[in-house]
Amino acid sequence: MGRAAQSARLAQVLDGLGRGRGAVVEIAGEPGSGKTQLACGLAEEAARRGFPVVWARAPRSGEGPFRVFRDAAGPAGAARASDPAAWCELIRQRAAGGVLLVDELHRADPSSLELALRLIRASSSSRSAFVLVLAHRPRQSPPALLEALDLGVRTDAIVRVEAAPLDVAAVAALLDRWRGPVAAVAYGAGAPDAAPPPAHALPGGTGGRAAALHAASKGLPGHLRLLVAAGFDAGLWPDRAGGDEDGLLREAAPLLAELGELSAPARAAARAAAVLGGPFRPADAAQIAGLGARDGLAACAELVRADLVRPVGHGQRLAFRHPVVAQVAHADCELPFLLDAHRRALRIAAERGAPALERARHAEHLVHTDGSAAARVLAEGAAEAVTRAPAIAARWLRLALDALPARGRGAEERAAWELAHCRALIASGRLREARALAHDLLAEGGPRHTGRPGDGGARLTPRLLLRAYAVCADAERLLCRYEEAEAIARTGMALLPRPLPAVLSAEATELIYEYGLVHVLRGTHDRIRPLLREAAAARTEAGPSASAALGVLIAFCDVFSGDIARGAPEVARCAALVDALPDGVAGHTPDVLALLGCAELYLERFPDARRHLQRGLDAATGGAHQHIRAHQLLGLTMIDQWAGRLDEAERRAAEAEELARAVGAPDVVTLATAMRAMTLVWARGRQYAGEAVALAARAVDTVALGRGWWATSAISLLAHAQLLGGDATGCLRTLLDGGGGDGLPQVQPAFRPSLLALMATAALAGGDIGDAERLLADAEADAGRLGLPLQWACVHRAGAQLRSARGEHAGALELFERAAEGFRGGGLPVQHAWTLIAAAPATAAVRGRAAALDVLARAEALARPCGAALAWEESERVRGRLSGDTLPGRNARPAAGPRAAELPSAGPRAVDVRSALSEREREVADLAAAGLRSRQIAERLFLSHRTVDSHLGSAYRKLGVSSRTALARALSTGHRGGSGTGTR
Repeated sequence: MGRAAQSARLAQVLDGLGRGRGAVVEIAGEPGSGKTQLACGLAEEAARRGFPVVWARAPRSGEGPFRVFRDAAGPAGAARASDPAAWCELIRQRAAGGVLLVDELHRADPSSLELALRLIRASSSSRSAFVLVLAHRPRQSPPALLEALDLGVRTDAIVRVEAAPLDVAAVAALLDRWRGPVAAVAYGAGAPDAAPPPAHALPGGTGGRAAALHAASKGLPGHLRLLVAAGFDAGLWPDRAGGDEDGLLREAAPLLAELGELSAPARAAARAAAVLGGPFRPADAAQIAGLGARDGLAACAELVRADLVRPVGHGQRLAFRHPVVAQVAHADCELPFLLDAHRRALRIAAERGAPALERARHAEHLVHTDGSAAARVLAEGAAEAVTRAPAIAARWLRLALDALPARGRGAEERAAWELAHCRALIASGRLREARALAHDLLAEGGPRHTGRPGDGGARLTPRLLLRAYAVCADAERLLCRYEEAEAIARTGMALLPRPLPAVLSAEATELIYEYGLVHVLRGTHDRIRPLLREAAAARTEAGPSASAALGVLIAFCDVFSGDIARGAPEVARCAALVDALPDGVAGHTPDVLALLGCAELYLERFPDARRHLQRGLDAATGGAHQHIRAHQLLGLTMIDQWAGRLDEAERRAAEAEELARAVGAPDVVTLATAMRAMTLVWARGRQYAGEAVALAARAVDTVALGRGWWATSAISLLAHAQLLGGDATGCLRTLLDGGGGDGLPQVQPAFRPSLLALMATAALAGGDIGDAERLLADAEADAGRLGLPLQWACVHRAGAQLRSARGEHAGALELFERAAEGFRGGGLPVQHAWTLIAAAPATAAVRGRAAALDVLARAEALARPCGAALAWEESERVRGRLSGDTLPGRNARPAAGPRAAELPSAGPRAVDVRSALSEREREVADLAAAGLRSRQIAERLFLSHRTVDSHLGSAYRKLGVSSRTALARALSTGHRGGSGTGTR
């Protein structure tokens, strides 16, 4: 996997061998990079071609000279004693006409190294008729070997093949390959031909998992196998690979053999270094290993020579060559040593004043022996870790809670830790678990809480009770259970005095913020704005990040409500506040960057929106806040789609969908799917429009109408996709049902003008000019209130189409040009191109065909770099009409329907469809209309899947249809299609 270039180069070497020409091949790479796999692949191909293959491998132990080549020499080798020349001749005879593979050459004994150098010189100079393959690790190879190989490469006498790291696609393919044999065995299909996959391979190569494993393994397949065998958990990495140490050790046999070759002091130093974790001081490793300073330095030097550890930080510290190597060494330690070593390491860290994060890594191994002292270190470490590594924080808090008594002394401290545990679970994406724990806490300290002795909720102080309501509401909201979240938060709000005090506690601020978020996502933001303004006027004990969070939430509500005059300056002020916060502080309120970015997106401040959303995305690493990461990805998807980065938009939408499914947020899944479908319509053209619209429709079908922000956003995207796919009636129905009826009262006011304009375009496509005029008047009124340039651009474009439908081509062209300039100024190349295409017929009527063709050429130049297949397909269709139809004149009679409006995708005049199709296109179209999928048609007609798609696409274009349903209708009626396509 991922070795196509290397395999092709090795195949060329074998081609030369078939012509009697030998070669020397060097296979070099890091430990775990797959050098042996490349050599095995070469051996298999050589055997398939009938060439003899001889293996030589450096053993890990043994005595005597020429140990590497003894197996390759066979029985005759014993008679050669210590004569290098005789050994060289013997090996050349054994390998003649075939392939000699020498693996792990960096471990060669001196005599074997001398023999290898002789073979290199002899093979390079005499062009010996065999292939000599030398696999080694350059970091551990002796200088003489490196020098000889480098010289051979420079003189073209040696072919160097690098076992470079794999890319993400190859990692995903490997995960899928490893999943296959497991499934085959599970279903009784027998033992697979390939080597058995590591344990835990079943999850497969999903996008996010493959990317995380690629980053953790650094693309090295050997490390990838170890991580998968350990049950890789991105939330625990690099602190841990996963939860299956037994699986890790089973897969790590070669690495354990490397550790076993070390001297006793070096093995002790390696174990001590594994306990320390991360970059370590050699003196600390020596102290934990029980070695003196001199012996400890010598042991560390041996680890460096063995390339198990490497210098970092100008050589002042050492670190294992890869974190998984340290984890194998740690898992291989005996329990008594681990307890004693971690106790010593904790003492060293405490004496040095190390952060709680570092101390907690040792305390977690001592919590069952050192009790409450270790538990407090774990709680402190969790507070430091929760922003960046919430899964680790959750584990430490669980261990700390298990070490404390459930009742009695410390009950208040335990309650605080339990709430912190809930927060860590939420941040790590374990929403249902956090919800259950938060409900348990409220059951003990909720409405029946009095604070009297014996009350079951007495351990929740008034402040902690407010926090418990906030945490529980947060979990419910993120699970898209908005009614429950609002009810819980409202119950907690009843505990606050009204009016609010001049100084708000951190817990009260947290609850008010959560209450506001619930209302925003329910679409009931107007109800919460007075309370948020009252809270913002008070001082808060929560610090600057909480003040900034409240400000951002208020500004978002203003913009969301369409109050641009008030919201726009507030967004700018809040952006300055958030920009001044360090990442670590901003990370404590992870919704803030997502909310700020979305508010800026509504205000059409795309560079600022991208900057804040990307900052939030960068901060959500290590498994932190996966639900918020999904929100940020959705914002970036929309920006990428508008900016014409369609490939990137599709990738981000798919990742957001995957994350939302993982954390159990159905409304987020719906919006991500709808965004992906919308991107696919633009990127893949009319041939795939039907499938993309069906994808969006299936997603929206799972959402109850009127559920708030997520639902209305997804519904508006579905409507766009429907109109682009040719279903104007469906577009109107979707927006009316999902937007609350006439006027779309339930959609975001900041987007309402463009959606009303979309409905006007759909009405025109259906021939209803009167309805289009009414909708356009509403759109213009809303756009005037907002004053946003891109909303006006959408309205101008719809207005231009309406004027074209009336035959007012000069007025239409003026509006088209204003719309195009608006999209150009906003940096929306696909919308700019779509507007130019729609303007081409009006341009032809006013300025002539040549000017219209020039407009189409400009549109195609904009659309092609974006990969917007739908736009250039439409441009080709309009060009064909301009070349074949009579142009409407300046004094032409106003048309009554959408045909004269020249909407994109308006079909040609009705004629017999079969005369328009080739024989093969008719054959494919008939089968598609009968309900067969492309692959079934390909099998029936003995064609490739790609050829079938090509014929279908041609038939769609000729008939002016965009789905199989429309194709079947056109074939049955004998008339071409022509339903309008939307613009946005």
